[in-house]
Amino acid sequence: MIRLEAENLSARRGEDLIFVNVSFTLTAGEALVLTGRNGSGKSTLLRVVAGLLRPETGRAVCFSGTDKEARPAGEFSHYLGHRNGMKRELTVAENLAFWKSFLGDIGTGRSLDVEEAAAAVDLSGITHLPYGYLSAGQQRRFAMARLLVAHRPVWILDEPTAALDLKADAMFEGLVRHHRQSGGIALAATHQPLGLEGAQSLEMLGFDGVDMEYAG
Repeated sequence: MIRLEAENLSARRGEDLIFVNVSFTLTAGEALVLTGRNGSGKSTLLRVVAGLLRPETGRAVCFSGTDKEARPAGEFSHYLGHRNGMKRELTVAENLAFWKSFLGDIGTGRSLDVEEAAAAVDLSGITHLPYGYLSAGQQRRFAMARLLVAHRPVWILDEPTAALDLKADAMFEGLVRHHRQSGGIALAATHQPLGLEGAQSLEMLGFDGVDMEYAG
């Protein structure tokens, strides 16, 4: 069992606060979808929870199993943003093997080996190719495979299928649904369903929301 708690998070963009006092709790199998216009702070919040940006206030932590001690949420999380996080000059297999070794597994879930992960994203048989030789769609699918080679119970997803075709959307939707059914958590900014049925939602208001908070 895993529990993700965000408590009174605030963050800045430049000199100004972009959101304040954001709190939520997610437990095994649950999901949260961030909504709001471009520039409202969705990506910033995802990066704060993932531990990639320092919050102005608050904290994002996880509790695992019967452990009563909170640990940073980033230790339990995969972050899939707009960049693929893969080296173009290395083969696909070398890239995925690096992430598997570097990250390792957290919790009791099972990670996949490189070829199993390639099959899961419908790209078997080409892991020997340099990553830079692949099409943009294939590169994105193998970036998704990073989520599978090292087990992390929290998936943080920032428009993971933007500009991809419907087949890729359907494939990734199945991966997210299986992740949740296996006790994982998903936190996403996306306009696609992506296996997020029954998800909670949180509307990000950006600078307007900060003004409303202080006016209230």
